[in-house]
Amino acid sequence: MSGLKPITVNTDPTAESHIYAEDDAAIYQSIFGSDGVLTIGRQCESQVISNNKVRVKDGVIVVGGHIARIPYGDYSDCEIANGQSGRKRNDIIIAKFVTTGSGGIDTYTLEVKQGAATTGDATDPALTQNNLYESGKVREMPLYRVRIEGLSIVGVEQMFELVPTIPGMNAYMSEQSGEKIYDESDLPIANFYDVTDFDLRKRGNEVFFNVSLSMQSGTQFDPNTLYSLGPSAMIEELRPSKVYFLNGFGCDSNWGNPTQISIFVDTSGYVRYCASTRKTYFKISGHWIAG
Repeated sequence: MSGLKPITVNTDPTAESHIYAEDDAAIYQSIFGSDGVLTIGRQCESQVISNNKVRVKDGVIVVGGHIARIPYGDYSDCEIANGQSGRKRNDIIIAKFVTTGSGGIDTYTLEVKQGAATTGDATDPALTQNNLYESGKVREMPLYRVRIEGLSIVGVEQMFELVPTIPGMNAYMSEQSGEKIYDESDLPIANFYDVTDFDLRKRGNEVFFNVSLSMQSGTQFDPNTLYSLGPSAMIEELRPSKVYFLNGFGCDSNWGNPTQISIFVDTSGYVRYCASTRKTYFKISGHWIAG
């Protein structure tokens, strides 16, 4: 055991080389977190050239932190073996990294792993996916599943994940955490209520709702009867995928004699309530998850 291994340090020009590919790979793997294709260029887009050839276009590939590149404007053609009449087969285009060990000799190739032909449903060939960080020697990352029926390629399915850029992740996080404020046109309130306070906002996929309202003169509701706050549903982007119960109470004039009311928001986009006694003023608040 050698313990701590300095990497970003200057050494004497006469000292032996001590930084290996696996050192850089460990750093990249800690940043990217998984195998994948980076978000640059054609992102290793596939193109069927013939029933015996699938082209992989330019992009940057990460396998266990080890990086390979098909340069911009270039491509790599993958040869597909002939199919058989009346049979199906799944081939997998893989990025394959092989090493002889720490400080040893590495190879990094784009290959086709051929599946077994069958008259039933085709299955994928098994892949070797050693953990390279933990001294594994072989790791095969799937790029595309090539589905062959008879003599023809009938589909090429992407199997890799795109690794987002840092600006892309920042934009996504900003969108998720950003707050959007809505008005009564987005969650309509029936016109026989006087609305004294209305707040409706969305942060990420969380919706926050707070409203104070009163029944207009000459309007009343029946106890133990289910009502909706509005004549129509809230806009679709605010609707929950399940029922959420909210906090609510009703009061007499001057907010006296408060009584809790049952209130919920349903998947159709309506806020519904039921009170055990007639009340004039209502206060409703709560939040739910949209989607």
